[in-house]
Amino acid sequence: MTKLYRGNHVAVILPCFNEVAVIAQVIADFRAALPEASIHVFDNASTDGTAEAAQAAGAIVRHVPQRGKGNVVRRQFADVDADVYVMADGDGTYDAGQSRALVDLLLDGGLDMVVGTRQSSGEGGEFRRGHLLGNRLLTGTVANFFGRGFTDMLSGYRVLSRRFVKSFPALSKGFEIETELTIHALELRAPYGEIPTLYGSRVEGSSSKLSTIRDGFVIAQMIVRLFARERPRQVYLTLGLIFAVASALLAIPVLLDYLETGQVARFPTAILSGLGILAGLILGATAMILDSVVTGRREVKRLRYLEIPAPRAGERT
Repeated sequence: MTKLYRGNHVAVILPCFNEVAVIAQVIADFRAALPEASIHVFDNASTDGTAEAAQAAGAIVRHVPQRGKGNVVRRQFADVDADVYVMADGDGTYDAGQSRALVDLLLDGGLDMVVGTRQSSGEGGEFRRGHLLGNRLLTGTVANFFGRGFTDMLSGYRVLSRRFVKSFPALSKGFEIETELTIHALELRAPYGEIPTLYGSRVEGSSSKLSTIRDGFVIAQMIVRLFARERPRQVYLTLGLIFAVASALLAIPVLLDYLETGQVARFPTAILSGLGILAGLILGATAMILDSVVTGRREVKRLRYLEIPAPRAGERT
């Protein structure tokens, strides 16, 4: 029989790829911190026996053949039914002992997401060169595009409500999944919070799968793509205005010649200017149409979110 924590079924979901050196300890740590929770390990086609080690440690193991953390999270959210989800990487860098505090904040505050913001444990080597700067730049970009609130957008340690998880589209394939989660929360205007959590170094024999430059570029692409998808009015109106202003500037000498001579001597420039103004008008109309589409999509997502009950705020034991 499934145990409940404060009236809720809590599931710990751990995406893993080649973490045989540490996965058993991660499972043991979460079981000690949240004995009421079920623990699910989603193995992303590991080749080192991670799945076998997780199963031996007592976790529920599922296999995801499509490589990429985003693909794993999509399966986790689809396959696991719970009221509260504790999501962390299976690499042992996050402090499982703080998971109960994250869950309590979500339940006490009626929140849909609590992020464990990473604080160095002081062991050295927790953050690779470039990670901190990249995180600040990407977090700042999202804040400027979608609104401020999160201080560690790329943290993989999160507690989520069922209604947030089941209304999340999960389009990402790789490490950009945290960015998509953050932007979904901002666009849904879901209540969220943060708690500082210790972030440690990897154990010997375990290596990071994150590429600073490659994955940073993919995350930046995701931010731009989501901005274009969620803010089409700003994007297309800006482009339309640029085309219109540039075309108007091109038309000035043509107009001056016509006023002076009564003739149009620069046909290529006149044609280019006319086409540019037409493109600006089309982009403006596109902005209005796509804005209506996005508004309708937001309403559907909001209604889906409201259909699902919030976690129970039972008393602490």
